[in-house]
Amino acid sequence: MNQHYDLICIGGGSGGVATANRAGAHGAKVALIEADRLGGTCVNVGCVPKKIMWSAAQFAHAFDDAAGYGFTLPGYRFDWEALVSARDAYVRDLNAAYGRHLASNQVEVMRGWARFAGPNAIVVDNREITAEQILIATGGHPIAPPIPGANLGIDSNGFFALKQQPRRLAVVGAGYIAVEVAGLMQALGTAVTLCLRRDHFLHGFDHMLSRALMTQMQADGVDIRLHLFPAGVERDGDDLYLIAGDGMRHGPFDTILWAIGRRANTAALDLGRAGVFAHESGVIPVDAWQVTNVPNIHAVGDVIGHHELTPVAIAAGRRLADRLFGGKPDRRLDYDRIPTVIFSHPPIGTVGLTEGEAFARHGAGAKVYETSFTPMYHGFTDRKVKMSMKLVVAGPDETVVGCHLIGPGADEMLQGFGVAVRMGATKANFDDTVAIHPSASEEMVTIKTARAARTDT
Repeated sequence: MNQHYDLICIGGGSGGVATANRAGAHGAKVALIEADRLGGTCVNVGCVPKKIMWSAAQFAHAFDDAAGYGFTLPGYRFDWEALVSARDAYVRDLNAAYGRHLASNQVEVMRGWARFAGPNAIVVDNREITAEQILIATGGHPIAPPIPGANLGIDSNGFFALKQQPRRLAVVGAGYIAVEVAGLMQALGTAVTLCLRRDHFLHGFDHMLSRALMTQMQADGVDIRLHLFPAGVERDGDDLYLIAGDGMRHGPFDTILWAIGRRANTAALDLGRAGVFAHESGVIPVDAWQVTNVPNIHAVGDVIGHHELTPVAIAAGRRLADRLFGGKPDRRLDYDRIPTVIFSHPPIGTVGLTEGEAFARHGAGAKVYETSFTPMYHGFTDRKVKMSMKLVVAGPDETVVGCHLIGPGADEMLQGFGVAVRMGATKANFDDTVAIHPSASEEMVTIKTARAARTDT
């Protein structure tokens, strides 16, 4: 006998769990379908384990910096296996906590693979269930290049399955995953080679951030190779070699990590049975209310193809549940001015328009305030790490339309500035705020150097 629900959430990652919990809290009858561990990419093979590894790498930098503050350290030994064991135990605890939270909201968790049988019907391992509303929140998966020997490399999922630390790692890619893994592994003692197809990374971010990060990563010992087009991978005994399009052989490496992008997990959903449209890439387009081309079928998270961030999926899902079941018909997520952090070494925080975007939108009405300095902490260390900041303003009131930071503490610093940018703060509001001294963040409210905005170069 079929079972009927108010809402079926397909996918137990950030977006699906958040939507299911909020809908359940509103009193809706909810089923959540997940074949793997609860928490999705973020909890299991993304944000959470990544941040743990990043924090470990921060310790390595701190040990190196200690001498500048009068500490004599006889040396330290890093235990990869101990870190991985503790990290994985923490993730398992989160998996269990997700289950408990869903149960507290009366959400029924079904284990298995889902596919559509119609616009209101889902089949889970040969069991058909129905619902008034259906949410697709199946996330994405990392991809490898279609070249000979690509299977000899690993992706970001495989990175978190490594039981031993690679001594020589090649990271192929130019996005945030690539720079995060490259930076943390270099800090933990692995010799890292970062392979880029172009002459810079972090496409789509303000170029100040990309330039500053590349300078620091090279200073920290990361071997960055530009204009390298992967054409194949070869094994020679225990060694791997990356073959470039020009025939050059790069290596040897213990491990090659593909960080070249992700694809939406929609191929197995049988979307056509429900009439849901998806692009060839697997991405499902939605309107401003998270609705697909089928009125009762919605999508949040990585499957919609933009703003692929955990907090975004959570925010969109909660607002959707509020609209459908919480009596708030106007609730939806505004995707404008969403802050984000890259856990590189050093970290990056960014919100709003890049300088190039502001120039394209506002022309001569866009202006930039920027500064670069060595924060006090690194005034006492042999390893010098710069802090760079940029405020992008527009209009006669100099409304702050972009805020970009790179340097120690940028990850924690940005949240408050993100609130200010979203509220429409002006440069005068920043200037009128009393600085916190001595801190790096005070520079953001004391920047005086200005110039006209220009297109990114």
